[in-house]
Amino acid sequence: MAVKRSVAAGHFIVLFCIIAVLPSATAIKIYTRNKVYGVRGEDVRLSCYFWSWEWLSDDVTLSWSFRPEGSRETISIFHYNNGVPYIPNEREFKDRVEWVGNMGWRDGSIKIKNLDFTDNGTFICEAKNPPDIVGSPSSVQLVVYEKGPVQAGVVTGAIVGAVLGLALLIVVLIYLIKCLMGRRRVPVKDISIVEKGKSGKAASGRQGQVVYASLDQSSKKFHSEKKSKGVEGSKKEKK
Repeated sequence: MAVKRSVAAGHFIVLFCIIAVLPSATAIKIYTRNKVYGVRGEDVRLSCYFWSWEWLSDDVTLSWSFRPEGSRETISIFHYNNGVPYIPNEREFKDRVEWVGNMGWRDGSIKIKNLDFTDNGTFICEAKNPPDIVGSPSSVQLVVYEKGPVQAGVVTGAIVGAVLGLALLIVVLIYLIKCLMGRRRVPVKDISIVEKGKSGKAASGRQGQVVYASLDQSSKKFHSEKKSKGVEGSKKEKK
């Protein structure tokens, strides 16, 4: 009997735990980015997506509110209900909020147009899909710049690219220097050899010309002497 009572008590505890955990397990989930950057005078999209364990109800609602930077006041800037988006045209967001979401895809995104520095702050998205209405809103911080911020990845990429470019330039310079040095060394030897060859040929040519001239003069002298001797012999014979 005591065993049955302990088993029943255990079942009751387990059932109680399931009931206590069930609402949090089936709560609607809302997702936004932590931070979004914008440029003054341009537009920015504030994305908001939600997940509900229930089928999308006709009574699904979604709302956006804004809390300026350094302020505790929150103002409503957008509301979606009964399939119709409603944009309160009041204060600084008048005619600057545009509905760009699709509730069929559980997308509750909006666009803020013509950004200004007064838009710096926190935008809060909240959704309910009855009977799934339990869940925490999600917020995104908007930071407006005069010009687009330089992302850390861009800076890192630029640094890496500059380093690689410098390394490549150094390699090219070393290669060019080696080529120039090689070209300067090789032609000097070739020119000296060629000049020596030319000088040797010129010297041998001059020597050949001198020898040929001397031989030619000797031959002419020999023939003239022979001719003169022949003339003298003929004169003697006549006598």
